[in-house]
Amino acid sequence: MELLPLPAEGSTPVRVLTIAGTDSGGGAGIQADTRTMALCGVHALVAVAAVTIQNSVGVSGFHEIPPQIVTDQVRAVVGDIGVGAAKTGMLASAAIVEAVAAVCQEIGIGRDGHIPLVVDPVAASMHGDPLLDAEALDALRHTLIPLATVVTPNLDEVGLLTGIEVDSADSARRAARALHALGPRWAIVKGGHLRASASSTDLLFDGEQFLEFDAPRLATGNDHGGGDTFAAATACALAHGYSVPDAVHFAKQWTHRCLAASYDLGAGHGPVSPLWRLHHN
Repeated sequence: MELLPLPAEGSTPVRVLTIAGTDSGGGAGIQADTRTMALCGVHALVAVAAVTIQNSVGVSGFHEIPPQIVTDQVRAVVGDIGVGAAKTGMLASAAIVEAVAAVCQEIGIGRDGHIPLVVDPVAASMHGDPLLDAEALDALRHTLIPLATVVTPNLDEVGLLTGIEVDSADSARRAARALHALGPRWAIVKGGHLRASASSTDLLFDGEQFLEFDAPRLATGNDHGGGDTFAAATACALAHGYSVPDAVHFAKQWTHRCLAASYDLGAGHGPVSPLWRLHHN
C-alpha cells in the first residue's frame, strides 16, 4: 500500500482534530485515533467529548463532558494551531452533538466549509453496549451528519440511523442511499461486520455513483477500534489533500493492515494496531 508521507524532522506536520471519547483500555476512541494519526505522520489535536470506563470486555459506564467545554476545546486548537481535517467519534448526548455541529459551522468545518469532516456516528460499542440514546441519534441525523464530508457508520449504526438491516449487496445500496439522504456529501456502508461474506466490502456513495472497496476477511477477534482507525485514516488522507474516494481507499488498506497486526489484550477483544508502520518507512 502507498503510505502517507512522514514529515521531515523538525517540520510542522499536517494537523487533524478528533472530537471523541476516551477509551480507558486504550483500544478505541481517542487513543485509537491518535495512534493512527501519529503513524500517518499527522499531529493530532483533541477535543474530549466523553470519558468512558471500559476494557477489552466491554463498556461499563461513561461521563459526558459539558458541551461548552467540548466546543471551547475545538475553538482553542483550531484558532491557534489550525487543522487540515476533523473527525468525530463518540459524542455521548444530544446536547454535545448539537454543540459540536454548531461549532463546526461557526469555524468552517464540514461540507460547506474549508475543513473536511469525517463523521463516525458512534452509537454502540463493538460489544453491543449502547453509547447514544434516541434523542442523540436524532441529533446526529439532523445536525451533524448533514455537515459531513463523509459519514462512516458500521452496520449496526447503519441500522440505527436508517432502519435498514444490511445483509446483502442490495440492502447495502439501499442503506447507502438512505444515509446519503441525511445530507452528507459522501456516505459509506462498511462491510466489516457482514461476517457471512468471504471478503469485507465497503460501499461509498455520493448520490450518483457507487464505489466498492474490497479486502480479504481476516480470521481474528482482535478488531477493537477498527471503526475509529478507519475514520481517523480517512481524515488523515483528506488533510493530505486526497479526494474522498482516494482517502477511503487508503483508509481501507490501512485498517486492513492494522487488523492483520492486531494483538491479544486482556480477556476480550484486542485492538487493531498501526504499530506495524514503525518497521515500514
